[in-house]
Amino acid sequence: MSVQRDAYDEALARAVAHARSWLGTVGTRPLPPRETADALRAGFAGPLPDGPSAASDVVDLLAALAEPGLMAFGSGRFFGWVIGGTLPAALAADWLVSAWDQNAAMRYATPACAAAEEAAGAWVLELLGLPAGSGVGFVTGATMANFSCLASARTAVLARAGRDVARDGLVGGPAVRVLVGEERHDSVDVALRYLGLGAPTAVAADEEGRIRLDALDDALSSGDGPTIVCLQAGNLHSGAFDPFREAVELAHARDAWVHVDGAFGLWAAASPSLAPLTDGMERADSWATDAHKTLNVPYDCGIAIVADPAVMRSALGVHASYLVADDAGVGDPLDHVPELSRRARGVPVWAALRALGRSGVAGLVEGLARNARALAEGLGRVEGAAVQNEVVYTQVCVAFDDDDTTRAVTDRILSDGITWMSGSLWRGRRVLRVSVSNWTTDDRDVARSLDAVARAAASVRRSGGAREGGR
Repeated sequence: MSVQRDAYDEALARAVAHARSWLGTVGTRPLPPRETADALRAGFAGPLPDGPSAASDVVDLLAALAEPGLMAFGSGRFFGWVIGGTLPAALAADWLVSAWDQNAAMRYATPACAAAEEAAGAWVLELLGLPAGSGVGFVTGATMANFSCLASARTAVLARAGRDVARDGLVGGPAVRVLVGEERHDSVDVALRYLGLGAPTAVAADEEGRIRLDALDDALSSGDGPTIVCLQAGNLHSGAFDPFREAVELAHARDAWVHVDGAFGLWAAASPSLAPLTDGMERADSWATDAHKTLNVPYDCGIAIVADPAVMRSALGVHASYLVADDAGVGDPLDHVPELSRRARGVPVWAALRALGRSGVAGLVEGLARNARALAEGLGRVEGAAVQNEVVYTQVCVAFDDDDTTRAVTDRILSDGITWMSGSLWRGRRVLRVSVSNWTTDDRDVARSLDAVARAAASVRRSGGAREGGR
């Protein structure tokens, strides 16, 4: 036993040393990777060794090979896509989850993980103002959270129409109509595709990407049968929130299931100052979010929430003679996710929430929104730049004189490496999109990032707007 235990010591010590080195430089290093995947592949590839290598040597080699190809996602100046950092308590808890090596599928087999996840789920419901006792599943990310919730929705609306989808499947049954805002995230569409529900019907949105109530009313009135309505908490470009109270009322009046995709926006409900953005959200039937984004826990941590846990268990649960089923009446973790084998994803969520507390979560969310406003104000002062959205949450979109200039400025920013702001297309224009998601972002990060944008814009003006690259 001592030999087996000691086998981990040196490898873990080397991993800790490399992790400390990375974390110590991530806030100051240039953000982009220095090498491409093609350039790095030769070091990782080659013939498979004939014999074993020392674990500590492998860890050292991995760190050396990977370092030139790592993106500084954890930097306070990273504003690309919607990617959070990692809180210290959540990172440490995630390391323990790997060390414990628990398959968190059954309460009987892994009671510690189940208890932590159940507590974390209850805290999430309380913080977000969602119905107590809702089913909560910890999945890989927002896409699978949407999948899990929409699987529950499919089961429920077909059951109301007299169809048992678990027994009879979809073939020959009534068609399920899915209504979505025209500016929904693509993860909703792909989840619907996985579920065999096909392409949804897009409903017109306003200039900020919010679903229009008149258009939703017309769409609901134009058909019948099993219906799902997907709403959005946090538009990818503007950060805007759908008018939940009125939209849910319209949908429920026609017996539709309402799902809220809130990959990063659901957490606005945890802030007293931002909670009005989510007014009425709690009246929906299901909600999806990704704790890696706003809550800043490690990757692989989406959260699927369904108001009726029995529906969630019916849609996602599995039973087999070799599994020891929960007898406490609350269901096993495997009843809330589309997996059997999985890591205890909810444990880092528990650690993050326990470390932050109610006020800490509110402060985290408010800090992200405050930094977004500061960035928007500063970007609005850059010559030739114009903020394109009403900055209500954590997203900012900026356009320059024309699409070519915007693309050229974006390319200069990314090649400079001081900050990372991704390009996108919104409302027919090319934009520079800023997503504030990292708990470490501070005033200095904001100032350095604004300076980098101003320098990039000035450089493009001096060069006559010549385009670089193809991002």
